[in-house]
This record gives sequence, structure tokens and C-alpha cells, in this order.
Amino acid sequence: MTSASLPVAWQQVPVLAGRHARLEPMSRDHVDSLRDALAGDTLAALWFTQVPKAEDTEGYVDAVLAAQADGRVLPFVVRDAAGRVVGSTRFYGLEADVPKLSIGYTWYAPDVQRTGVNTETKLLLLTHAFETLGCISVVFETSWFNHRSRAAIARLGAKQDGVLRNHKRHADGSPRDTVVFSIIDSEWPAVKRNLQARLAQHAQESP
Repeated sequence: MTSASLPVAWQQVPVLAGRHARLEPMSRDHVDSLRDALAGDTLAALWFTQVPKAEDTEGYVDAVLAAQADGRVLPFVVRDAAGRVVGSTRFYGLEADVPKLSIGYTWYAPDVQRTGVNTETKLLLLTHAFETLGCISVVFETSWFNHRSRAAIARLGAKQDGVLRNHKRHADGSPRDTVVFSIIDSEWPAVKRNLQARLAQHAQESP
């Protein structure tokens, strides 16, 4: 499916903003700031993650924008409350006829990991998916070996659907067993309340 064959709302990367995070469409203008956000992090060194290395940022952005032009992804950069680019995320697996999509390829600079930035980012993305695009399901996927990611997805309120064995390959070429989670539309109100409560807790902890 090309970008032009998708409904208009599924072709556009929206600006989504809250107190802790602001998501905006990725562009080549973000290459330098994304490279700065990637500098010094250890996530790219983990063999089971798909986080780019800082020196590969330009090619990473070009590849993501090419996938967007093909109608395969809707990519965002993530800014913190101070306006600094601190990471990236995207919608992918776009199936407007269902409708459903996946959220993933998410990474953050070390100093904003496990903060209100991620919680609010997920709240903003899920709200757009369910309440604007009308999704009946939102999917999350991660490597079997990425226990931190699996725990974080479960904390959102997503339920594990199963494990797809030898589903893809890791960045190093090894076969990847993919753990699949999802949130369906009937679960969204409770998940939303949970994320709002977690975000309120982050707000209380902020200086």
C-alpha cells in the first residue's frame, strides 16, 4: 500500500503535545538533534535492540522517510518539556481497513528514560490511534530477549498475545523471536486512566 492509497488521516503525521512531551513529524532537519540524542547511549550497543548508532543517524532518517513515502510508517521525533529532541517513535503496520496499527521503534536519550516523557508519549500516541484514527487494535512488538521493553509494554496495560518464533532478524542478523502485545478498543478507557494516573505521579515527582 502506497501513501496515496491510505485515507488522508493515515497519511499525515500529526503534532501531539502534552506537558512532558511533544511529538512532531520527523524530517531531515532533525538529523543533528537526533544524533545528539543518540550520543553516548548504550541502547544501540545491545544486540537485541533496533536503536541506531549516532554515526548512522543520517542514513536512519533517510530510511525512515523513505518508508513514510511508501505508506509504511508515520514517524515522530519526541521533544521534552524544554523543547529538546530526546528520541523518536513511530506508527507502523498501518492497516486502515481494519483499522489497526503498531507503535514501536521507540528510543530515548538516557536522561529521559523512565520519566514522564515516555508515559505521555504513549498516552498521546494511543489517544490518536483510538480516538482520531478509530483503531480497534494497537500492537506492540519486541524481541524475546528485550526484557526491559517487555515489562514496559505490560505496564502500559497491553496484554501479551503470543510469541512469533524466528519472526524477524535482529540487527546483528540473528533470528528474532518476537513477543506480540496488543491493546484493543474495549480496553482503551482503562488503559487511558492508568496512563493518566501514572502521568499525574510523574508530575508530583517533578521539581
